[in-house]
Amino acid sequence: MSSIGLIRKIVEGSGSLDNIAAEVKAFNASHVLMVTDKGVYGLGLTRPCEEHLKQAGIEVAVVNDVPPEPKQSEVQAIFDKACKFDADLVLAIGGGSAMDTAKLIALMLRNDLNVQDLLDGKRPASRKVPLIMVPTTAGTGSEGTPNAIVLVPEQNLKIGIVSDLMVADVAILDANLTLGLPPAITANTGIDALCHLMECYVSKKHNPLSDIFCLRGISLVAKYLRRAYTDGKDAEARGGMLVASCCGGIAIAGSSTVGIHALSYPLGGRYHIPHGLSNAILMPYIMEENAPCCLERYGDIARAMGLEVQGKSPEQVAQTLVDELYDLNRFLNIRCDLKAKGITLDVVDELVEAGSKVTRLLNNNPKDLSKADMKRIYTRLIQDNA
Repeated sequence: MSSIGLIRKIVEGSGSLDNIAAEVKAFNASHVLMVTDKGVYGLGLTRPCEEHLKQAGIEVAVVNDVPPEPKQSEVQAIFDKACKFDADLVLAIGGGSAMDTAKLIALMLRNDLNVQDLLDGKRPASRKVPLIMVPTTAGTGSEGTPNAIVLVPEQNLKIGIVSDLMVADVAILDANLTLGLPPAITANTGIDALCHLMECYVSKKHNPLSDIFCLRGISLVAKYLRRAYTDGKDAEARGGMLVASCCGGIAIAGSSTVGIHALSYPLGGRYHIPHGLSNAILMPYIMEENAPCCLERYGDIARAMGLEVQGKSPEQVAQTLVDELYDLNRFLNIRCDLKAKGITLDVVDELVEAGSKVTRLLNNNPKDLSKADMKRIYTRLIQDNA
């Protein structure tokens, strides 16, 4: 039996953030805690939103220093600052790290919990404040997921905290906030979204509802990612990718990511490769490894992407899909100098040990990945990115 904790409301369209005051007032909120990062704040993307709220008589406190992929201690420090403002609503504007941090803050506020409690598995009975999420990248889908990722340096690993109470009340998908994204970020986050969608579709936890969001999102990525990468000012493509990313988040809420994310966690936790990039470089290798176990579903994905499958056997269709994923990475110029990060063949066993511990995701992978499988995947990855 499967279930999905769904966003209560999704608002989509260029300029949709201009109506933020009405969204906040719908919750009878008067003290908004805005959570963002230095990059988004420095670009001035939050200023119009702040002005709309203040003009409506709503007090705003801004936390603008969420770091990329924050450590447990950094999330706790941000929460401690947030507690000094009597917020009755949390508003996240940013990428995955800002949105994940906002989720954790909203869950802990007025619930007498800290980050370590959440890592230890403690969960409150309810969330006491509403949560509005505004993504500025089209990749993480964090606005739709019940997950928040925290880096725990002592374990050299990123750990997912999961609770349906962290699903947003409102998601605002405003393409205007993504028009200035550089090509590399567009590529990495776009492939992250595609990973969510494909992994959730082949996951052992997939279900009829998550399947709908997966296939719709995959078709949008196929239609818009290359366009958004080639022309960052293409508002239609940017909007399409935001919807695709949100579809991926909703799919995660009912299904699960699998091997790509599991094996990417050590790359980020130990070697600090950005999440989207680590997923992107692993994606085609894991999809190739899993292919024999889910040929029918690979066929569905290939058709959703508009690939030529007529007259091909299931095995040939799966190979067509895998080839397309390698081609897509090449088109998007996705690359990572693993040697410069300290990732050589000498550390493969270390990566395998760390990756094998991500059982929350590996248990849902369509193929039971052995340590030998993982070693082969990491070895190929390192050799191809030498």
